[in-house]
Amino acid sequence: PFCQNGGLVEGLSDQIPVSEDEIFRVLKKRRGVLSGVCVTGGEPTLQPDLPAFLQKIKELGYLVKLDTNGYLPEVIEGLFRQGLLDYIAMDIKTSPEHYAAVAGLPGLQMDRIEKSAAFVQSCGLPYEFRTTVVRELHHSEDFLSIGRWLKGARAYFLQSYQESEGVISPVFSAYSKEELESFRSMLLPFIPNTSLRGVD
Repeated sequence: PFCQNGGLVEGLSDQIPVSEDEIFRVLKKRRGVLSGVCVTGGEPTLQPDLPAFLQKIKELGYLVKLDTNGYLPEVIEGLFRQGLLDYIAMDIKTSPEHYAAVAGLPGLQMDRIEKSAAFVQSCGLPYEFRTTVVRELHHSEDFLSIGRWLKGARAYFLQSYQESEGVISPVFSAYSKEELESFRSMLLPFIPNTSLRGVD
């Protein structure tokens, strides 16, 4: 039911900036055809006008899915308390032990990520956690650690890494489907609803 790409809705490009007026023109036109809007990134919770933007979407009768990295738990909680969210998808970069390195932020405050994950699990909204799995960044020990951390989560997806077109110097690669299945098997005792996504 939610639009999953950066263009928000059919007919809006994800390659060029689109004005808010144009977004709402399309959303008004699509009422009764679309049921929800996915607000994705970059990181949407960095935008100070996000609550007002989501309020306008909700006033049109749409459901709202938030894609977030979880680094601003106070923003996520605020949006929830204002009734502006219907679904939360939170990226889990890797295990807590390696989070700062994988995120490329030596000073990353892991407690912020952990607070968001705990809130997402307890707030009562439908949600998912997901990790884009990269051969050069993830190992079996990471998934055992994630499993212990997010034990009992409603849904967790292992997403296969996909190389973007036009990368000047490719340094990352994907695991095979069989290797991803082995990681999934490690996670199942902790998170029974673990699935693969983006795998042929």
